[in-house]
Amino acid sequence: MGRTRLYLVRHGEQDPAYGHAPDGGLSPHGRDQAERLGQRLRTVPFTAIHHSPLPRAAQTAAIVAGHLPRVPTHACDLVTDRTPVPSPGQRDSYPGRWHTWLDGVPPDERDENAVALRAAVNHFGVTSASDRDELLITHNFVIGWFVRHVLDAPTWRWIGLHQDNCAITIVQWASGRPPVLVSYNDTGHLPP
Repeated sequence: MGRTRLYLVRHGEQDPAYGHAPDGGLSPHGRDQAERLGQRLRTVPFTAIHHSPLPRAAQTAAIVAGHLPRVPTHACDLVTDRTPVPSPGQRDSYPGRWHTWLDGVPPDERDENAVALRAAVNHFGVTSASDRDELLITHNFVIGWFVRHVLDAPTWRWIGLHQDNCAITIVQWASGRPPVLVSYNDTGHLPP
């Protein structure tokens, strides 16, 4: 069986004129970040680029794909912006200091008990007959959830994981072994 290596990337910086609106695109700095990311990843033998359908991720993917012209690229709802929140029955599994913040998560971002995020890990975190490298251009909490899963950390532990815009996190699955965190929040291709 082959190994699966997922490159998890948070979209480029969103244009501040949009605030935190879901339909906001990239700022000029975000476009530059995506360009540098594409240059950094141009030699990785990706089999696919999956991106969140939200504009900031779709624009990041389009810029990166310009450096990977033969790699299929598509929008994927599995990696859209989600915030895992506990159901009332699971609320006590999260530290009390986070309850008020979690209560304020907008309805369209709520993923109760991380049902959708668990489905994303189950979909992408599998091995196949041959090695494969896939790029997921997504959002901070989605990456935090994958890292939390790979480290077998408590359910709530995604909260303290921050991914910089266009930073690279790599997770890997191989047959007969637990998943591995290869690298986290690598910003070596971005200016300070």
